[in-house]
Amino acid sequence: MFNDKQDIKREQELAEIEAGCGKTGVGIPLGGGSGGGSSSGGGSSSGGGHPAGVPKTGGHPAALQRHGGARSVGFRPGGGPAAIAYEERTGIKPPRIIAWEITRSCNLSCVHCRAASEFGTYPGELSLDQIKNTIDDITAITNPILILTGGEPLLRPDLWDIIDYAQEKGAMPVVGTNATLITDEIAQKLKEHKIPRISVSIDFPNAQEHDEFRGIKGCFEDTIRGIKTVKAHGVGVQINTTVTKLNHKKLVEMHDLAESLGVDAFHIFMLVPTGRGDNLRDLELTPQEYEDALTWAYDRQQTSSLHFKPTDSPQYYRIIRQKAKEEGREVTPETYGLDAMTRGCLGGITFCFISHVGDLQPCGYFDMQLGNVKEQPFGEIWTNSPVFNDLRDYSKLKGKCGACEYKAVCGGCRARALENTGDYLDEEPYCAYVPKALRA
Repeated sequence: MFNDKQDIKREQELAEIEAGCGKTGVGIPLGGGSGGGSSSGGGSSSGGGHPAGVPKTGGHPAALQRHGGARSVGFRPGGGPAAIAYEERTGIKPPRIIAWEITRSCNLSCVHCRAASEFGTYPGELSLDQIKNTIDDITAITNPILILTGGEPLLRPDLWDIIDYAQEKGAMPVVGTNATLITDEIAQKLKEHKIPRISVSIDFPNAQEHDEFRGIKGCFEDTIRGIKTVKAHGVGVQINTTVTKLNHKKLVEMHDLAESLGVDAFHIFMLVPTGRGDNLRDLELTPQEYEDALTWAYDRQQTSSLHFKPTDSPQYYRIIRQKAKEEGREVTPETYGLDAMTRGCLGGITFCFISHVGDLQPCGYFDMQLGNVKEQPFGEIWTNSPVFNDLRDYSKLKGKCGACEYKAVCGGCRARALENTGDYLDEEPYCAYVPKALRA
């Protein structure tokens, strides 16, 4: 365990530099030691992500820009004057990544969808004016990456107005999409509206299984076509894969598919069973299977040509440190790139989620509404929510997580704890590790 509060504080400060969680993720490689963001493909299906863009130095990732990353335009989320002033004023870190479900409507019906999205109209969705007002509130305290997700954000006709307004106010919008609706015209618009990267979810390396999982026959071919089309127009692409018992032995094939498509990033998302995903509890990996999948990911990351990382898996940041110790390495930005400068769960710390009706949550899986942007300014909710403030204090973690020597860089998945026990501060239910303090 950590021996004193200063040890925890130092590790916590290192860990909090950047990351995102709790919503399907567009990973945006960032400059100045920053991490990136998350978004979907279809928007509501997988869980949070953050970046990197990493070739290998000495056999390990080192921070380097990949196509579609924010460094290419000099963007550093949460590093602007408003964000700096906010932290100086409040002592609270501003959000650097915000996943925003701008619509819940979707043209697919994925079995693991957090939002249980369907095609059609959802009452109470934020209007364009309400979205603009909320962007004003957000950019009064920070300059974040805004992950415009869903549902399927391309179904929202004013998407381009939202993108333009966010950029005008100093935020960086990215898009999470299932890519089935991407045509040459839409790909060109993504390029013209300066979207650096989209993320797209593919969960199986073949059409039969992917289509069954996604609920629409032919969507695998439509998704592959959409990826190729948007790449041809010069927009970066990240592939996300939600890991279950159905596909955890096919991760090598999924990684190879991503490489063959020439995309920039491959993120595996560890299922959080909420929404329709609650019906997949029998397909959830066991704690040991999680451990095995994340260890494989660590090893494969060392030789992958992609920016490749697990998401919705805070334990990965423990595994990095355990593997580094075995290899006689220190975890530093020079040896591990951005993986050394982030932590596992950052819901409520530098990441949050806004629902289609304006509810603010720590992440898309964390089913607890902490305020609504129609009724309160975004900054007021971010600053004053008792739940957000609980999540920022790692000393409040309970069970194994509270006793764990890695809690500052992991923290466990708070959404899984909430779903499993009703207590968001309880221990991560899918972690196989036994902290040193609890060993006989």
